[in-house]
Amino acid sequence: MFVDRARITVKSGKGGNGSVSFRREPFVPEGGPDGGDGGKGGDVIFEANNSYRTLMDFRYKRKYEAPNGEDGMKKKKYGKSGEDLIIMVPPGTVVIDEMTGLVMKDLVHHGDRVVAVKGGKGGKGNVHFKNSVRQAPNFAEAGGEARERTIILELKLIADAGLLGFPNVGKSTFLSVSTSARPKIGNYHFTTITPNLGVVNLYDSSFVLADIPGLVEGAHEGTGLGLDFLKHVERTKVLIHVVDVAGSEGRDPVEDFEKINSELEQYSPKLAKKPQIVVGNKADLLFDSRRAEEFQKYVEERGYRFFLISAVTGQGIREVLAAVLQELTRLEEEGENEEESDLVEIDFHGEDPDYREIYTYVDEEDGVFVIEGKQLSKIFNSTNFNDMESLRYLYKYIEKKGAIAELKELGLSEGDTVRIRDYEFEYSEE
Repeated sequence: MFVDRARITVKSGKGGNGSVSFRREPFVPEGGPDGGDGGKGGDVIFEANNSYRTLMDFRYKRKYEAPNGEDGMKKKKYGKSGEDLIIMVPPGTVVIDEMTGLVMKDLVHHGDRVVAVKGGKGGKGNVHFKNSVRQAPNFAEAGGEARERTIILELKLIADAGLLGFPNVGKSTFLSVSTSARPKIGNYHFTTITPNLGVVNLYDSSFVLADIPGLVEGAHEGTGLGLDFLKHVERTKVLIHVVDVAGSEGRDPVEDFEKINSELEQYSPKLAKKPQIVVGNKADLLFDSRRAEEFQKYVEERGYRFFLISAVTGQGIREVLAAVLQELTRLEEEGENEEESDLVEIDFHGEDPDYREIYTYVDEEDGVFVIEGKQLSKIFNSTNFNDMESLRYLYKYIEKKGAIAELKELGLSEGDTVRIRDYEFEYSEE
């Protein structure tokens, strides 16, 4: 089964906590703090790999978690960092943040990668909090929190050439006689409901050919699953536009040709400008050769190369493939054969969520003054409430960040309640 879209949840590893430890050795009185730092939590990384073709694996597993970092240890020993979790996807996969709808990365080439969520930083051991006044700190820093994000993976096939056209014009038959691929073939519309890939071997060269399910009028607006199919055409370098030149279903070849090109233009002007080779199929059903000649003249006047073929008998197939290979060679020589992303990518890690500023506000429901912040939560989790030095360290951080001054502007006074996380305190100016 071909799967080209998936929704998964990824979670990074939590950072290990710093250690609270003191040297306990013979003949070393008052040895001082020696608590080590915690290890960093593992990142979750997406990487493009040529060994993968679809997003099938993500139908069965929807949640991915990286390992946590280990806590620090005594004797200044660091905790082990959690290993990064690397998730392999096919080249052509677009990684999208579901909450914002923004593109994190377009993984076009083998080896391209993006960090979806960063692991939490390891907490500092109590050895870092020793100073001339605080000789025996009885607290350490908590590890950074794990991050979780819902990701949309969308695959846009990367192929050298793509077959497109209306349903039932012979695209699947063309693919089957050109490659070793065996797509489903039937004499009815939408026989092909998912893209098929095959490799063409010609003159000691090869290229990847994709059979894109049939498009219909209004495809650029989603009609007939048009958007699902057009996205795969975006990645191809050369388009093979297949038209039923015999009009076997009572259709007009010129009208079909213009409608498909109109859909391409409305979906993406860049897509409409891709090199295009026009193929008049079903020559074996032609009763009047003038019909094909008129269509050929019409197409060539618009600057396209035209080939009359019969995918059933094999007539003209090799000539079309040779023309495609020639066009691919030309693009490579001109340096245009390398597919590059034109999507706008957003750096989601420009600001580390662990170190945002403090936020203050009044909870109107119960009149409590609230202080929030990622780094504040981290320090709060590290606080030893039975140790005055640890409490003083927490208060100094809050005061230094201006939270007390902001709360006073909001009306904070002696005896009012201040909430940090799920804990409430009575404010005193003593």
